[in-house]
Amino acid sequence: MRTALTIAGSDSSGGAGIQADIKTMTMNGVFAMSAITALTAQNTTGVTGIFEATPEFLAQEIDAIFTDIYPDAVKIGMVSSAELMDPVMVATSGSKLLRDDAVQALTEKLLPMAEVVTPNIPEAEILSGMKITDAAGMEAAAQRISEKYHCAVLCKGGH
Repeated sequence: MRTALTIAGSDSSGGAGIQADIKTMTMNGVFAMSAITALTAQNTTGVTGIFEATPEFLAQEIDAIFTDIYPDAVKIGMVSSAELMDPVMVATSGSKLLRDDAVQALTEKLLPMAEVVTPNIPEAEILSGMKITDAAGMEAAAQRISEKYHCAVLCKGGH
């Protein structure tokens, strides 16, 4: 059986984050493992609170996984600070999940290592510097992001 590690935040409503990743991996026959970066208080209307794991604890979670069941793939979601590093910058509701000081670390350190980037529309607007109003705009933004970070891009609408 294939294995995958999701490094992301917990979505208390179950619609995104660790919960959605585990559901998706399981439905596709993949053994899912997780390292939780933050707990969020959220629902479909927005994020009302974020409680981050410490970088040291996140490292312990990841080390525990890699020293036992080495993942075939790693999916990175919400990591809300530069210390934790995160590709999920803006929730679909428009609530920011990434602190401003982490955007630079994300774009300089993490994205250049990615094979695939899956921004939602607000994230794609930030990464591409473009306003997206339709499907053609999503494609243009994805092309710009791909050229900038040398990776595949799947631009998502959101929830």
